[in-house]
Amino acid sequence: MTTYLIPALILGGCGVLAGVLLTVASKVFYVKVDERIEKINETLPQANCGACGFAGCADYASAIIQKGAPTNLCRPGGAEAAGKIAAILGTAAAEVVQMTAVVHCSGDCEATGKAFHFDGLQSCKAVKRFYSGNGMCKYGCMGLGDCVSVCEHNAIRIVSGVAKVIPSLCGACGQCAAVCPNELIVIKPVAKRIDVMCSSGDNGKATKLVCKNGCIGCKICEKKCPNEAIIVNNFHASINYSLCTNCGICMDACPSKVIHKCGE
Repeated sequence: MTTYLIPALILGGCGVLAGVLLTVASKVFYVKVDERIEKINETLPQANCGACGFAGCADYASAIIQKGAPTNLCRPGGAEAAGKIAAILGTAAAEVVQMTAVVHCSGDCEATGKAFHFDGLQSCKAVKRFYSGNGMCKYGCMGLGDCVSVCEHNAIRIVSGVAKVIPSLCGACGQCAAVCPNELIVIKPVAKRIDVMCSSGDNGKATKLVCKNGCIGCKICEKKCPNEAIIVNNFHASINYSLCTNCGICMDACPSKVIHKCGE
């Protein structure tokens, strides 16, 4: 009997001692967590997209309390999340600039074509490994929907071979931009509606050979813009959103009609 009793008592004593030590350690090393962190985390959409610049929603909530991070950085949560955070902190709600993704390509099925038929995995990332993509334009949208597959807001559609964003549904999380192998997608303010819907880096002649809707780098838009908001560099026009006033002069002047109002 004692053969089993003594080991059992020793084992039980060790268990009790370990429990006491753990209890003492939890009291000694306890770090008080500000309850506001959890409350803020609960107001966030839990997209964990990293668009705020932090590792995830919980990390952002901690940064607001512990590091004084701005309360208006959550793009998917927008003004609603910023307002709730401000209420928790007892501060005025910070202004939130509504953002959206935009795909810088107009190379639809009527404007361009395919260089070859791809039988492999129907993914933009996969086809990009073969001769930089299967499209005639190596800069354009491949239309296989990698961006669609990661969009949690159902804000992206493939229309006539090109990805299109619906601004009213977009949470501006940036996940679509992260997976686009041609880096065609950027996050921009919704209020800045005018944009160059092309990403070609070839000269005008080479661009027109592969896409009827491409930017030819003629610099007419650059010369016409009264705010110096549009610049042509390496045969490609791009807009400085901070200077653009949506006047539409560049859009009207563009001979290729590649400058559009986003969402239209």
